[in-house]
Amino acid sequence: MGKDKFKRFEENKSFTCLYQPDFKEVFGEDYIMKGRWNSHHFKNENPIVLELGCGRGEYTVAMAKRYSNKNFIGVDIKGARMWRGAKSATEEKIENAAFLRTRIEFSNSCFSKDEVSEIWITFPDPQIKRENKRLTSPVFLERYRGFLKERGIIHLKTDSAFLHEYTLDVVKQNGLELIEANNDIYGTGRADELLSIQTRYESLFLSQGVKITYLSFII
Repeated sequence: MGKDKFKRFEENKSFTCLYQPDFKEVFGEDYIMKGRWNSHHFKNENPIVLELGCGRGEYTVAMAKRYSNKNFIGVDIKGARMWRGAKSATEEKIENAAFLRTRIEFSNSCFSKDEVSEIWITFPDPQIKRENKRLTSPVFLERYRGFLKERGIIHLKTDSAFLHEYTLDVVKQNGLELIEANNDIYGTGRADELLSIQTRYESLFLSQGVKITYLSFII
């Protein structure tokens, strides 16, 4: 592990917007913040939006800046990457952005019924050989139902045509309500203020001529 990672892990401990539960706090247990994100962290009743697999947190931070009437929580297990988002939120005093370092599989231990209004999944690993690891698989959708409000929205933004088509098929086969499906948001001019937020990976994909797709649906 490089020195930069050690420094970031140490600095992560100082960020009040970053929560890092131990394995034992979320494995088969309810994390102390479950059901308390509005009251104990954000100190308001604004809707909560999750970014799952947030990486460096670019989307979480950018959305928080654009929508002060919503609260955003980036979730990822990679602490060294998440450091960037937590540091930006701290330095820029973005009070409606927070980060949770844990495995997405433990999300039901961290969020209570009806606590979350929307989920963003941005450029996840498509897990081509392992369906149950895909963040839009029926297995994960069932997890999300445990904390999404009624008619909660899921957004998928990806460079993977495979994952886009797979998710579209999941939506159709399970009778879910499709809001939108676009297989080239920049080519069609669909990339508005929200969809044009770019992560580092997205900028790299675009420079290589890769099409960026978008799906939104209700579960």
